[in-house]
Order: sequence, then structure tokens, then C-alpha cells
Amino acid sequence: MTRTADMIDVTNVSPSFGDMPGACKSGGCGCSGPAIPPPPAFGDVLVTGVEITPEAIAQEIQHHPAPDPQTAWVEAARALAVRELLVQEARRLGLHPASHPDETGRAETDDEALVRLVLEQEVAPEIATEGEQRRYYESNPQRFRTPDLFDAAHILIEPERQDDAAWDAAEAFARSIAAAVGDDQTAFAEATRTHSACAPAQQDGSLGQIRRGELVPAVQQAIEALKNGETAAEPVRSRFGWHVVRLNRHLPGRTLPFDAVRDRIGDMLEARSWSMLATRYVAALAARGTVEGIVVGAVED
Repeated sequence: MTRTADMIDVTNVSPSFGDMPGACKSGGCGCSGPAIPPPPAFGDVLVTGVEITPEAIAQEIQHHPAPDPQTAWVEAARALAVRELLVQEARRLGLHPASHPDETGRAETDDEALVRLVLEQEVAPEIATEGEQRRYYESNPQRFRTPDLFDAAHILIEPERQDDAAWDAAEAFARSIAAAVGDDQTAFAEATRTHSACAPAQQDGSLGQIRRGELVPAVQQAIEALKNGETAAEPVRSRFGWHVVRLNRHLPGRTLPFDAVRDRIGDMLEARSWSMLATRYVAALAARGTVEGIVVGAVED
């Protein structure tokens, strides 16, 4: 894997700026201005005398989605400061850019090549031993468990109108269907083909093998409360209508054997080691140089 400055987790950022500019303070327009407001500018950022220009930060912001403009600006400015630190160090070490294509086939810029080269030369991740891999596996069994699957089906009864009387009528009909079919799978399938308003009606109402979180919560919870081969006596309401639900079979997840995930664990531990060491390396570069306008990081004791 080619590792770049964007993969470094330098999270100790604590800039101090003034209040954010208010939005839509002038009346009457209903916020009907440009779809994308101009990016904010919070202060000058310099890395050992080299300015990270507002234009560069504005362009970088698009790669750092955030809940507010200040956070986006901070993340973009920090990323560019880290990149500049690495480029300066690569030049100090006498490295020469040799462009490689990235994962999409795009050729690197000279600065991107310098960042890659200095990280490859100066940051060597620790390779986890089999004992370390096994300890991680035994300490985190939930990470290596396949998801529970629920082979389920439903009958959807839609209200004829969006008023209380129509919803009550749909509920009453759904209840009558649940009572009539009981736990009989054949009867359930026939009722589905006759009455269900959902697309899977012609497949006996099958929802397939679903995972937790794939259905609306009320329907998911109702299915998971059932035993294998059981139809719920109470229909469940969603925004679509009333559902008569059935659980054909619950397929519990299982923990994968260590040998099946050993390589994945090794890659993950190596990536974690690289990220930690690269973060410390960049923080050390920042401590030796002069970074103004943004806090890149601090060397841990």
C-alpha cells in the first residue's frame, strides 16, 4: 500500500480564531445566494516561512467535509501544513521526486512524490508477530464474527388513504391475515401473493437474508423477536403501511477462525503502527521548524 500524508492522524489541532461569520444575516433573500458559499479565511498559515495560501486552503477544503466552515478550514490547513513539512524535509534529505501513478492511474505531482519518498524512507512500521496477532484476535472476538442473518418475509397492507380511518382499517385487515395464516408457511405465501402491496409478493413475501439495520427499526425488531418458523400475531406499522412479518430462519453469526483473519490482523496492526509513527515523525518535524497559524501536533512524552 502506498502511504501518503493524508493517512497521517495528526489530531492535536487547537487553533484560536475569532467568531465565525454569521450566515443569512441580511434579510429578505431567503438564503437564495450561491449554492456553495465562499470558503472562510481565519488567519495566515506559514511553515518555516512558506505561506500556505488562502487559495490553496480553499481548494483543499473540498476534501475535508465537516459540520461547519471553521472545522473544514482547520482540517484543510492542517493537511497542507503537514504536506509542506514533509516536502521540506524531503528536500533537506536530498530526495528527488520520481513520479509513480496512484491507485487511479493518475501521475503524482513532484510534491506528492517527495511526500511518499520521505515517508517510505523515514517511517518504518513495526511488523506484528504471530503472538501479537493472536492476542489481538482473542481480545476482539466481535471484530471477527460474521453477522447474524434473518431469513424473513412479510405481507404489506397499505392504507387506502392517509387518514386515521384508513390506517385503522388496514390494521384490522393485517390482524385478520395474521390470525388466519398463523405459522403455516404455505398459507402465509398464499396470503402474500393475494394481498401484499410489496414487490416481493410474488416471491412469497421474501425479504431475503437480512442483517441487523437493513429494515426500518420496528419491522426489524419484530422479526428478531420471533422464533424460527413463527409469524407475528401483531402487525407492525411503518410509514409504508402495516406489516405481517414471519421469520423463516435465524442464522446466527459465527466467529471466524484465527487462520482465516490472520493476514487481515497483520495488515491492520502494521497500518496502526505506521500511522502512530508517522504522526510522531510529523510532530517532531513541526517541533524543529516553525509552524504558524495552525497547531500540527505535539511529540508525546
